[in-house]
Amino acid sequence: MTEIHGTTHPRFAAVRDAFAANFTNGSDIGASFAATLEGEPIVDLWAGHADEARTRPWEKDTIVNVYSTTKTMTALTALLLADRGELDFAQKVAHYWPEFAAAGKQDVTVAHLMAHSAGLSGFHEKMTKSDLYDWEKVTTLLAAQAPFWTPGTAPGYHGITQGYLVGEVIRRITGQSLGTVFKTEIAEPLGADFHIGLDASEDHRVADLIPPPPGGGITDSATSELAKNMSTNPAINPLETRTREWRAAEIPAANGHGNARSVARIQTLVANGGFANGKQILSEAGVRRALEPQIKGDDLVLGMPISYGLGYGLPGAALPLPNADSVYWGGYGGSLVIADMKSRLCLSYVMNKMAPTTVGDTRAGGIAAALWQALAA
Repeated sequence: MTEIHGTTHPRFAAVRDAFAANFTNGSDIGASFAATLEGEPIVDLWAGHADEARTRPWEKDTIVNVYSTTKTMTALTALLLADRGELDFAQKVAHYWPEFAAAGKQDVTVAHLMAHSAGLSGFHEKMTKSDLYDWEKVTTLLAAQAPFWTPGTAPGYHGITQGYLVGEVIRRITGQSLGTVFKTEIAEPLGADFHIGLDASEDHRVADLIPPPPGGGITDSATSELAKNMSTNPAINPLETRTREWRAAEIPAANGHGNARSVARIQTLVANGGFANGKQILSEAGVRRALEPQIKGDDLVLGMPISYGLGYGLPGAALPLPNADSVYWGGYGGSLVIADMKSRLCLSYVMNKMAPTTVGDTRAGGIAAALWQALAA
């Protein structure tokens, strides 16, 4: 039996049981789960090991690369600037980033970037993994590049590129990198242990991501040319997340490091009217903008029906949720965060054993179901 660490409000004992079941049945090696209700912690659990060989225990302060759950941090940073009146989602990207107007992109709006509909889901030019660590190269290429489809006409998941695109708009406005703005304006004020660009001094706390089984990787499930381009140019390799280069870089769509506690603490802002851990960081109106529908339909990259708000997924066929006033996103391998604005509930799950999924999987779903059942009781 795997020992489960942490705390659970008595009302949510079934959540602890659901979390433990993932270890009993072998679905998890190391993981954490956390939830808040009306801004207060109700669940904070962790268990297992930080490595496949099970030589390092998953500790209270263990962190891990959460892949695209990072996008919710980037989106929240943009929502913060918009709440302050510094960023207008309806404004053309070229207003902030003049070079972006090239190759027919003069009418692309910031909202298009937030909602994965800008037509820039990947790169035309052949890329290497080291290119992802060169912010200037990536943003220069994206500014000069023609879209793969007419912007605003269809969703198409910008798996890696979205973070650079939104991040460069933020850099043009603030003069600082996305990771820096996120750190100083959100993570540090909340005391949240989440990083976009991780210092080497924290490497000892990072759990190893364990790749999906053979045939279950993101490249294996790519069925369209756009999906293949997104996942293979450059190739997405979970083992790369163990390198110092990956951890140090700012890849704001994919290389955030944290645990369930830090993800939930930050995204509690969205669930709880902009207030978390004793701090009012955004207005309630500011966070509720995440609910504004932008585009829905069959995603040209993911190959499934989806609905996007401003930077988050909205409830629908991809992920039905109990309340319509909810937003979510997940990361390659299974991490997930959901912010329910009606119940003022936020939950997060992160792990190191990756499943063949890009937007969350049944491990998080089972725990979330136990949480909602307890709320309804």
